[in-house]
Amino acid sequence: MKKNQALERIVHGIFLILGLLTVGSVLLITVYLVVSGIPAIKEIGLFDFLFGTEWASTAETPKYGILPFILTSVYGTAGAILVGVPIGFLSAVYLSKIAKPKVKTFMEGAVSLLAGIPSVVYGLVGMLVLVPGIRTLFDVPDGASLLAAIIVLAIMILPSIIKVSMTALDAVPKEYEDASLALGATPIETYFRVSVPAAKSGIAAAVVLGVGRAIGEAMAVMMVSGNAANMPSLFESVRFLTTAVASEMSYSSGLQQQALFSIALVLFLFIMLINATLNFFLKKEKD
Repeated sequence: MKKNQALERIVHGIFLILGLLTVGSVLLITVYLVVSGIPAIKEIGLFDFLFGTEWASTAETPKYGILPFILTSVYGTAGAILVGVPIGFLSAVYLSKIAKPKVKTFMEGAVSLLAGIPSVVYGLVGMLVLVPGIRTLFDVPDGASLLAAIIVLAIMILPSIIKVSMTALDAVPKEYEDASLALGATPIETYFRVSVPAAKSGIAAAVVLGVGRAIGEAMAVMMVSGNAANMPSLFESVRFLTTAVASEMSYSSGLQQQALFSIALVLFLFIMLINATLNFFLKKEKD
């Protein structure tokens, strides 16, 4: 008995240390971004930095306006969610409730494979297939655009949404569905009016994961978006907050480097705000 208690205390201590390390790492990242990003914002000016429409960090008279990056990130993430969430959600319902066992097993393997593909591969395929396709289909000068980034991001968030939503739907007690069917509801009505509401917290968590993946992606987006600092337009080259940092950090110095840290700080606060908002609504629904 004493050995079991000692073992439990050791395991508890290990988990406590790991938890504190995780929290400490997040705090260190936060402090580092704030310390590194605030000086540039002070020198450039908060309004000019957040609402300036021109980014010319290497010009003779440099300008550091990141409004195009902010709007592009918002539009790109929103577009990816609008495209990816319905497809992922309906796919999860089909695989969890309708698909035959062999089909479900095969598709689960395919979804897991999609989740394991590196983002640079998504970007490469998008650059070689999607970008020329958009250029030809819509007769535009260059297919590297916001539309291409939205499509790539929508595909990349599908595995997270499908897998987490399936797990939530599979966890719904079968008695709920049996009771609905016994009352005369059709299988489709049962799935969407009983199973889905019962699994809504898990489905919402899947959407949160999808939003996080879409906002934080850099490499694939850089390869298909054109990476030009323009105001967002569906068929024009654009630059996201993530790609703005990744594309210039290797050769930046001085105020330019500090401005890139400021962009990272804005991105960090942006993600924190979205997660806090989504968690607030989720907790409000539970209450």
